[in-house]
Amino acid sequence: MAIEKSKLMLMLRRMWLIRNFEETVIKAYTSGEFGGAAHPYIGEEAVAVGACVALRDDDYIAGNHRSHGHPIAKGGDVKKAMAEIFGRRDGYCKGKGGSMHLADFSVGILGESGIVASSVPVATGAALAAKLQKKDFVSLVFFGDGASNQGACHEAMNLASIWKLPAIFVCENNQYAVTTPYKSTVSSEHIADRAQAYNMPGVLVDGQDCIAMFEAATEAVKRARSGAGPTLIEALTYRFEEHSLGLGRIRRSEYRTIDEVAEWRKRDPIKIHEGRLLEMKVASQSEIDAVREATKSAVDEAIEFARKSPFPEPSELYEDMWSDKSMPIP
Repeated sequence: MAIEKSKLMLMLRRMWLIRNFEETVIKAYTSGEFGGAAHPYIGEEAVAVGACVALRDDDYIAGNHRSHGHPIAKGGDVKKAMAEIFGRRDGYCKGKGGSMHLADFSVGILGESGIVASSVPVATGAALAAKLQKKDFVSLVFFGDGASNQGACHEAMNLASIWKLPAIFVCENNQYAVTTPYKSTVSSEHIADRAQAYNMPGVLVDGQDCIAMFEAATEAVKRARSGAGPTLIEALTYRFEEHSLGLGRIRRSEYRTIDEVAEWRKRDPIKIHEGRLLEMKVASQSEIDAVREATKSAVDEAIEFARKSPFPEPSELYEDMWSDKSMPIP
């Protein structure tokens, strides 16, 4: 598949945006600038970016608890995302949602949730809306290998297939559900094999290869937009950091080895993509370096924006919770 330079460079830019964003979040969390939970997406950047670059702005995505990479990959505002993680008023949810709740309908981001597999039926509902409204947008959802065992995931895929909804199910198989290896909880060899039960294509993709992910997503989008129904894509990937910030001090040695992490780090998705760009003579090293530096500057601006943004006032607690403001507050 021939891919224009603009898209290949956009992939690189968004992967570097995610990487710099997450590294900055880790430093801020470690220094105590914000609390709560945060789940780094480092190592998995090619999955979200490859999939999202295959979408249009009016297509929808939904994510999960590992939620920073998805909206950035779809074109979200890194300033608003950082401010939300910091619990500030200028964040996506006015500082009241936090790390796992980033939404921006203007670029098709339905949002994320810390409830495992809960975004799968939400994205399927958006696909149903497209069909009922006779519109050609598609809806794509990211979920993990652990979520693939949840009933909500199976019910949504079954319904999407029955009604031939324009839905794309992307399982980010990063090998572990927190600390549980997926092979000890999944009976089939691959999660993609489960697609057979729902009469939809099941595609296994190298999740460290952004171009491979883009090609698989492009085919799934074409199928969905044509009315042929959903596709399940399993992206084999790996999170280089722990499940959530702070967990590494407790459990790193209990479920995966240092050697295993080191082997996967050799397949850094950004380095793989940069190598491909150089090999194809799509970009020079100076162009690649310029993208990296530009994204670093963008993230530096984002964290300063977050630091300067005020916290929401206690009086704002119940704002935006109901569509009808006349409803009584408990």
